[in-house]
Amino acid sequence: MRAVEAARDLYDRAKKASADSRPAVTAKLLHQALRVLGQQVQDDVNWLEISTKVLISLASAEAETKSPASGLKHLDTAESMRLRMPDCKERSTLRFTVGLQRAIMLARIGRLADSVALFDALLPSVDAEVEDDKLLLTTDLLNRSYVHVLMSNPESARADLRRCLELAEEHGHHGLAGKAKHGLGDLAQLEGDIPEALRNYEQAGQIYRSIWPGWLPLLRLNQARALLAAGLAEEAAAQLDEIMPELIRKKAAQDIAEAEVARAAAAILEGDFALARKYAAAARRRFSRRGNARWAEIASLARLRAGALAALANKARKPGPRLPRELSELAPRLAELGLRDEAAAARLLAVRLHLRRGAVDEAETLLSQVPKPRQTTPIDHRMLLRLCRAELAVATGRRRAALAQARAGLTELSAIRDRMGGLDLVCGTAVHGQELGRLAVRLVLGGRRDQSQARQLFAWQELTRAQVYRYEPLPVIEDPVLARHITEMRQVQGTIQRKRLQGESVAALEKRYSALQGEAGRLGWYTSPWGKPRPVATNDEIVEALGDRVLASVVSDGETLFCVIIRDGEFSLTKLGDRAEVIETVKQLHADLDALAPDHLPQMLAEAVAGSASRRAEKLDKLLRASLTEQFADRELVIIPIGPLYVLPWAVLPSLRGRPLTVAPSATAWLSAMKRPHASPVLLAGGPGVPGAIGEVSQLRAVYPGAQLIDGTSATSAAVLEALEGSGTAHLVAHGAHEPANALFSRLELVDGPLFAHETSRLTHPPERVVLAACELAMSHIRPGEEALGFAGTLLASGSRTVIGAIARVGDRAAAEAMTDLHRQLAAGIPPATALAEATAVDPFRRPFLCLGAG
Repeated sequence: MRAVEAARDLYDRAKKASADSRPAVTAKLLHQALRVLGQQVQDDVNWLEISTKVLISLASAEAETKSPASGLKHLDTAESMRLRMPDCKERSTLRFTVGLQRAIMLARIGRLADSVALFDALLPSVDAEVEDDKLLLTTDLLNRSYVHVLMSNPESARADLRRCLELAEEHGHHGLAGKAKHGLGDLAQLEGDIPEALRNYEQAGQIYRSIWPGWLPLLRLNQARALLAAGLAEEAAAQLDEIMPELIRKKAAQDIAEAEVARAAAAILEGDFALARKYAAAARRRFSRRGNARWAEIASLARLRAGALAALANKARKPGPRLPRELSELAPRLAELGLRDEAAAARLLAVRLHLRRGAVDEAETLLSQVPKPRQTTPIDHRMLLRLCRAELAVATGRRRAALAQARAGLTELSAIRDRMGGLDLVCGTAVHGQELGRLAVRLVLGGRRDQSQARQLFAWQELTRAQVYRYEPLPVIEDPVLARHITEMRQVQGTIQRKRLQGESVAALEKRYSALQGEAGRLGWYTSPWGKPRPVATNDEIVEALGDRVLASVVSDGETLFCVIIRDGEFSLTKLGDRAEVIETVKQLHADLDALAPDHLPQMLAEAVAGSASRRAEKLDKLLRASLTEQFADRELVIIPIGPLYVLPWAVLPSLRGRPLTVAPSATAWLSAMKRPHASPVLLAGGPGVPGAIGEVSQLRAVYPGAQLIDGTSATSAAVLEALEGSGTAHLVAHGAHEPANALFSRLELVDGPLFAHETSRLTHPPERVVLAACELAMSHIRPGEEALGFAGTLLASGSRTVIGAIARVGDRAAAEAMTDLHRQLAAGIPPATALAEATAVDPFRRPFLCLGAG
């Protein structure tokens, strides 16, 4: 029959579209096939067979593009068609296909237990009776594993995925092997192994790109969820914003709504609660239209979570009774749907709201209904439980119990951080412990002002900030794909620079560079672990290492700045200025220094800007120093700032001018840097296009006669990277760029393109001290937990002892003069902090250099 042949052709085309995750196209082709077959039911076996297959596939496609109800209706019609077929092998196989497709749809609408029961009833018969290439069995083992993941049954999911992968590889079903890898990624994410999840997702992506590119958006949705678990909200949001238009174009309603829930979670982590409510509400409407009660309630929780956190962030007014009531009512509905962790989260958010309202009894009752976390309970839920216990302890006057909960939570978070692998993941995890850390700081600050309080506060600060610097770098595990990406990035960036100089368009090249950076960043999440965890330094260890130095650790309670001072083994706490005023003045001073940098400013303008900078420096001095000056005396100073103060060139403050000082991310980081061994070789490297005043690194040969010199055409990224290995002092003169969005790709421009911070992190023996002479690469991108990342920060975290660099623009002449003064003293054996203090004291506003790490 001609109609049957035409319908088969349309069906085959629809199957290809379905394999590539294009449900709207699939549905269109299948409707065409039904029109070709006609409305009248025929008794011809071929007609019945193709009609049944078309209806089964149409059920799947319309379950995605319209609703599961529409899909189930088509399945009922398909089953009636199948029953009209004579008894034959095809009739039996289609019985399994209809039943298994029904199991998938039950899962998509949240009826997970019914779905698994149907899978369990059918799959043994499929295994025994369908003797072909095991395609049906392989596919539905994969589908059942997905349901087990949703039900938090990791062992059952693992068994299905392993057999699915084995069958797929045995029978050459390469696309299904990719899906099995995808499923293993979901399983690893469920179990909290984020690097393993990302590794599996990347392997699945490699298969999808060559076979089924249409599955890539769904894969990236799951990658984004993994990033959210690691606290990387910005990266997850960017990924979701990129894939959502593609999901909308495909009309994949379920996946669109799931992406909206994930986007709401990213917005919550970024503190944009209005945006989170918008996405969550949109997702809830989509799920409700599809009849998916399970996911609709998950979206409801996301909307209420955003509302609750917005209410808790508003210190000016107490929350009303509506939000805690809605959360309390939502919790049992979530529990009935098998969403145990989500039900617990709803109750915990209501607990926090009740505590803010002063309803302690209601909070205590609700908290008693929250079960203990399971092995698969997400880290953010675990931290929320600890936070609620701590806040309840505060509300009932049990300060010690509150601090115990905070410490236990941060210890638990630390253990999870240790498994995170790549530097970005290690850093990002800090976001989940921020509230616990802040609570502990508030409690300690609220206690009696004495040395014991200062010691306790300092210890808590070390537990909560810059944790990435407490890792001992591990031997490099090189990934060839990552290496290829970085090589191409270097080539593309070099081409961009040349074409810009020639006035040519670089839009396409910039797009390619951005794509490569994204791919390299994803690989960097898991290709090798960042480092071996070391314990946080104890107070006594810091005291012993300080000797005659004075350490000043800045602390914030949200509104006011404080400073813990350690001097001669004594701890004290001093109140500094208003946090907002200090930060705004620092920003203004930084802008003045940038404006003052050019060598040839008109004299009147230079005097005006210098006067403004001087006034702001004096204001900051009054705000920050308080009674500190007498404590500092003439001693070398170690400063541990909060994030916004990383851009402050401390030497411009009148009380600190000419004073040897070092800035470190944490006392633990400073102590680790102090313990690093000394090396002697000197490297002088100069990149292209740097003005002669500072670009002639050969002039420093007079200071370092035996130094290795790399400049001119020999200053390639490979040559400089090789020379950095094991060097004692490395003086790098090159243009550079700080990448706030991805600090590991901050870069120095060399003759063949950039040398990336990521590459310096792979050095086995990083340089002891690095001087960054002609750029702003001492700048840092501050992440939650005071994690300061950038070119300089990566060098320090990788094992360099000291990095000297500018945190504002520097004029060519000022930089050249400062570097000459600095290196003469370094070569004479003067310690870096002392050498830099003397080099910058001449003109601190035009020489905004900092000594980072250990002095």
